[in-house]
Amino acid sequence: MSTPAVIEVERPASGPRAADRKSAPAAPGAHRSKQGLFCVWHGLNAAAFRRLCGLRPPTSRRLRGRWLSLAAVSRLNSFHEWWERRLYGRRLERTRVTHPPLFVLGHWRSGTTLLHELLTLDPQFTFPNMYQVLFPGHFLVTERWLAPLTGWAVPRTRPMDNMTAHWRMPQEDEVALLLRTLISPYMMLAFQGQRARYERYFDLAELTAEERALWIEEFLAFLKRLTIRADKPIVLKSPSHTYRIPLLLELFPQARFIYIYRNPYDVYSSSLHLRRTMFTENALAEPNFEGLEEDMFLTYERCIDRYESTKGLIPPGQLCEVRFEDLEADPLGQMRRVYQELHLSGWDAAESAIHRWLPAHAQYRKNRFALDAGTMQRVYHRWRRSFELYGYDSGLTGRQPPNG
Repeated sequence: MSTPAVIEVERPASGPRAADRKSAPAAPGAHRSKQGLFCVWHGLNAAAFRRLCGLRPPTSRRLRGRWLSLAAVSRLNSFHEWWERRLYGRRLERTRVTHPPLFVLGHWRSGTTLLHELLTLDPQFTFPNMYQVLFPGHFLVTERWLAPLTGWAVPRTRPMDNMTAHWRMPQEDEVALLLRTLISPYMMLAFQGQRARYERYFDLAELTAEERALWIEEFLAFLKRLTIRADKPIVLKSPSHTYRIPLLLELFPQARFIYIYRNPYDVYSSSLHLRRTMFTENALAEPNFEGLEEDMFLTYERCIDRYESTKGLIPPGQLCEVRFEDLEADPLGQMRRVYQELHLSGWDAAESAIHRWLPAHAQYRKNRFALDAGTMQRVYHRWRRSFELYGYDSGLTGRQPPNG
């Protein structure tokens, strides 16, 4: 019997075959959320909540309390947004995003969070935090007083990987786009197992003219709000943006991009756990894991294909590629290279901030998870191109990998 390869991931994932089965309905109260009181949908305003209901996502009686809370909180969000428009409406109209953003690209669980956190240590940059992406329409008027009052409701660690969590932590702008437009691949949280309902929302190339205009309007409006809060270059991290290089360059021709990649085996294990966790924590009905592995395979393949086919559009000096394992082993050295290749100023301040950050994070350890030979062969068969493209060994020595 062959010995399973040991693969490091942030937290243990359930077996792939179990993950690919539809979950059985849970008994009332069977799941105790690790995400605290908030789920992603609590950031909807009343109009967006009505639009979501109009799309008729699956529901369940067990989660009727969540639906009732969403209805109530969405009205409160709408009131706060009205308040923000009264106070900041004219200023938002006048505001321009004059600093080209810095985009962190890469498939989910490839190290984008670590890279984003390191970049945002630099005081010359600003970034969207967890509160701002969850309440994108009113954080200008509520964050300073409401975030301190509700900090107790935020779990101390993220449910998918045990990393520290709080309102001020850097977070994905994709969450804000989901809540403002419902045009996001994160609609998969509402339509689990129904890829056709969100397939168009990865690269946005097949949006209608109306949808495209709405997405751009809300994206720029969110960046304007961040600019009002701090008029600095914005560091944005969203794996979904990896599919959108042409559109991002259309909006910001001088934007800089950092792409991070990771051993596909680690991406597989960690992504599987991420999906199971987020599907459960943000469900509007009983979590549905049917076809989960196949959907994950497709998402990764299309992400890599899209990036590799469009990265040539990025002008010289505006793209840097980073290997996660190198960043993890030598964060200072790799970040120095990023600053050099992208011609970013301010390395001295960034280096000092990273030096201060390192001791507090040195104790973080990833759990170890063994992938059996069958899973390794399946992953290698589907993602062989990435193994070869990014120089990762298959780990299948002595085993016969599948053809194709």
